[in-house]
Amino acid sequence: MRLCRAEVAPIRAFTPVSRHYDGVMPGTTQPRGRLTPVWRALVEVAFIIFLFYSNLLMGEFNQAGGRGKTLAFALHDIFTVTNFAIALFSATIGYLVFEFLRKKL
Repeated sequence: MRLCRAEVAPIRAFTPVSRHYDGVMPGTTQPRGRLTPVWRALVEVAFIIFLFYSNLLMGEFNQAGGRGKTLAFALHDIFTVTNFAIALFSATIGYLVFEFLRKKL
């Protein structure tokens, strides 16, 4: 009786892991490390400005009980240059405080 020897694939010590979903996909050619902190800062500042304006919008409807005000009137009332300057200044200060806390903690 003859024993059949099966072919065994060699064991690799290191199997390279692809960062892509499919091995056929091309890699990225653009450098990504340099713009990441800038985009992160812009997104965080924009989110704080969004929170500022949403708070102003809620205040517009709570001020008069929301009677007789339309959304268009409230938006026209809160989108001013002064409010934008306050929002931008506050968002920048908020971003700097959160970055300080991230690095400290």
